[in-house]
Amino acid sequence: MSANVAAPAAAPVKARRPRHLTEPGWVRWTLIGLTLLFLGVVLVLPLVSVFLEGFKKGADVYFASLVKKDALAAIRLTLQIAAIAVPCNLVFGIAAAWAITKFTFRGKNVLITLIDLPFAVSPVIAGLVFVLLFGARGWFGPFLAEHDLKIIFAVPGIALSTIFVTFPFIARELIPLMQAQGTGEEEAAASLGANGWQMFRRITLPNIKWGLLYGVILCNARAMGEFGAVSVVSGHIRGKTNTLPLYVEILYNEYNFAASYAAASLLVLLAFVTLVAKSAIEWKHLKKHTT
Repeated sequence: MSANVAAPAAAPVKARRPRHLTEPGWVRWTLIGLTLLFLGVVLVLPLVSVFLEGFKKGADVYFASLVKKDALAAIRLTLQIAAIAVPCNLVFGIAAAWAITKFTFRGKNVLITLIDLPFAVSPVIAGLVFVLLFGARGWFGPFLAEHDLKIIFAVPGIALSTIFVTFPFIARELIPLMQAQGTGEEEAAASLGANGWQMFRRITLPNIKWGLLYGVILCNARAMGEFGAVSVVSGHIRGKTNTLPLYVEILYNEYNFAASYAAASLLVLLAFVTLVAKSAIEWKHLKKHTT
């Protein structure tokens, strides 16, 4: 009499790392400890100290310093500049990424190099360039004075310098993403009679939306926190051309530490919001590709 006896299931074999890649426990914990110590001293401690110093004289002083006329003017100007710079960089970033990844033309490498230029140039130098162009003694200074147009030491100059400093963020986020996606879907749509706008709206934009949002968040954070270029072109006119970072510096130089740290805490909160938004986008993007 024969019986069918099921063979016992083989026990799963746990994969082991190669011996030369396995570090002793004390090495791993030492590296982790040094990393946490470095992050705590360089990153966490300074951010915590901003809020501790801001609330040092009490919550009443903290909130009162944020509703002063000059503080509100700095906050409004910061939001205004971001509202100008981010949409401009959004349009430029999409157009540049579309042109670089979807077409072949002379000067493509030059365009890519120019997009990276703000990463290589100091923001202070960028602000100085705009002063040399649009200042009273700049190339276009006499023309602007003749037509009563003011760019330097005014909102237009701050917006221009901020746009210059931040315009690589969206383009540089989209270019590698669109290069990896290729042109196959657009070519198929074109063969079916779709025009450029239809291809962009129905194919390209859905494919790049997470990278686009990621670039917009980074661009907005940099626009609100920009200091060097804005400091050169603003003129530090209290209540008119002071963005929030410049306002923090002025208060600190006047030894008004409580108000200075209170204003700085708004920038810290902006950084946290940016980090949360960035992490949420990365999580949604990862979830989309794993499901």
